[in-house]
Amino acid sequence: MSSSLPLAAAKIALAPALLWQGRQVRRRALRLPEAAGARAGSVGEGSEPALRLLIVGDSSGAGVGAAHQDEALAGHLSRALADRLGGSVHWQLLATTGHSSADALQALQAAELAPADVLVTALGVNDVVGQVSPRRWLELLARIDALARQRAGVSYTLHSAVPPMHLFPLLPQPLRWLLGAQAAQLNRSLAAALQDRSDRGLQAMPPLMGAGSAAALMAEDGFHPGPAGYQLWAETLTERLARELPQITFSSR
Repeated sequence: MSSSLPLAAAKIALAPALLWQGRQVRRRALRLPEAAGARAGSVGEGSEPALRLLIVGDSSGAGVGAAHQDEALAGHLSRALADRLGGSVHWQLLATTGHSSADALQALQAAELAPADVLVTALGVNDVVGQVSPRRWLELLARIDALARQRAGVSYTLHSAVPPMHLFPLLPQPLRWLLGAQAAQLNRSLAAALQDRSDRGLQAMPPLMGAGSAAALMAEDGFHPGPAGYQLWAETLTERLARELPQITFSSR
């Protein structure tokens, strides 16, 4: 199906099939638990942290597809950053299965937050499923960024791009194509909005997550990363943050 077909027209034309497929996916989807383990901690050497990290997200942030947070995004990312920076990383995770960006904003408003230098977001899949417009999504992410700065002292925010949903094994066609196209639309809109920002960035998913080997990096539900996928994702975020950190003046220190 050509990606040049306008999404609005596609949704109208495909509406009966999309509604039926959506119901089938919800009925048949394997529901995996969030990763077990603490939602805050410290890794690496040194009493004074080299970095204080806040992760806000949905089920992928919560580690669905991994047995423990050590194997999920928070564990892999905090360890990779500690190794790269040569010091300790204090981290806090605020993520819940099913959360859209609006839900994440409410959770951030209500949570008790530790001081943080960097915010990493893992949001967007549920916004795509919920048909949130790009304009509304950008507004919600901006509010999450502003609130994290106000409440935790965050100096830099790295938004993880919406994953390539057109490759999710769980999703049938044409639902897979449509959700993938909408995910790409959100990413393009966010990239355009942040192109002149030095205090916020957008990091694309690792190339292998969008290649033929993507299925091998995913959990058995065909919708979330598995431990290998989380490790690859964390390494990509670490490389980006390592490039950005020397240019950041931490406001909360």
